[in-house]
Amino acid sequence: MNFMTTKEAEKKWKISERRIRQLLKEGRIENAVKNGNSWNIPIDALKPVDKRTIKPNNNEFIIDLPDNFFDEVNNLKKELDRKRPIPKDTLRTFQEKMNLEWTYHSNGIEGNTLTLKETQVVLEGITVGGKSIKEHLEAINHEHAILFLQTIVKEDNPITEWNIKNIHALILKEIDNENAGRYRSENVTIKGASHIPPNFIKVPELMEKLILNYKTWNKYHPIIQAALLHGELVKIHPFVDGNGRTSRLIMNLDLMKHGFNPVIIKKEDRLEYYEALDKAHITGDYTDFVKLINKLEIEILKEYLKLIY
Repeated sequence: MNFMTTKEAEKKWKISERRIRQLLKEGRIENAVKNGNSWNIPIDALKPVDKRTIKPNNNEFIIDLPDNFFDEVNNLKKELDRKRPIPKDTLRTFQEKMNLEWTYHSNGIEGNTLTLKETQVVLEGITVGGKSIKEHLEAINHEHAILFLQTIVKEDNPITEWNIKNIHALILKEIDNENAGRYRSENVTIKGASHIPPNFIKVPELMEKLILNYKTWNKYHPIIQAALLHGELVKIHPFVDGNGRTSRLIMNLDLMKHGFNPVIIKKEDRLEYYEALDKAHITGDYTDFVKLINKLEIEILKEYLKLIY
C-alpha cells in the first residue's frame, strides 16, 4: 500500500494540515497509520466529509415511560454517592468481580463457550484445554478493553469515533487484525434480526451523524442516553465483527462517564435483549430497551450497596 504525508494530503484535499491531523486524531481517515509523530495516509484514501456541515437527524425516538420512572435508580445512585469514598479493597474486589462477569456474559452472548470459572482462569494467564485460541483471546481482549474504558473515564476523554475504533481494535486484536478498528467495506446481516444494517458506503457518514446526535441527547436521562448510543451504534453495525461487544462497552462507557455503574447484560437474557433492540431498530421504540438497562443498573447498584453496608 502506498502512503502520503499530511502535507501531501493537504495539497490533494485542499484542507489545512491542522484539520487533517484533527481528522486523524478522531479516527476519520480510514487505514491511516501513526508512525511516531507522523502519519502515513493511504494514497487512495477518500477525503473525509466535513462533519461540521452535516446536520444531525431530527428523528425523535419513542420512549414511553412514566415521569417517575428513574426515581429508584436515581435514589440508589445518590445513596451510593453518599457512601463515597469507598474503601479501596472493597472497590477493587467488586470491580474485579464485575469485570469478570461482564467479560464472561458479553462474550457468551456472542457464542464464546468459556464458563465463568474458565474465563477467570484465562484472565489469570492459564490456558484452558479443549478451548480455541480465539475464545482465549476474546476473554483477554475484552478485559483490556474494560481497562481502556477506565482510562478514558479517568482522563475525562470524550466519546468519539476515534475511541470507538480503538475499543473495537482491542476486541479483535490478534483475532482479525485486518478489520480491527476499521469500518466494514462490505454489507452484512444480523442473524435472527429483522433489521438490515445500512450499505457499507454509508457507514462513515452515519457514524459522524451518530456522534453529532449523541451530543444532543443530554436532554435525556443518562440511562436513556447510554441505551440510545448502544442501540444506534449496533443499528449501523459499522464493523464486520465485534459490533455487539463494542456497543455494550460504549454504552457502559457512557454510563461510567455519568457516574453510574456499567451494567451486565447476562447471556441468559440474550433473547429479551435482542428483541428489545430489534424493536427499537424497526420501530424507533426504545422503551423496552431502556427498561432493560434501567433494571440492570438497579441490580448493580443494589449489589454495590449491599457489599459496603
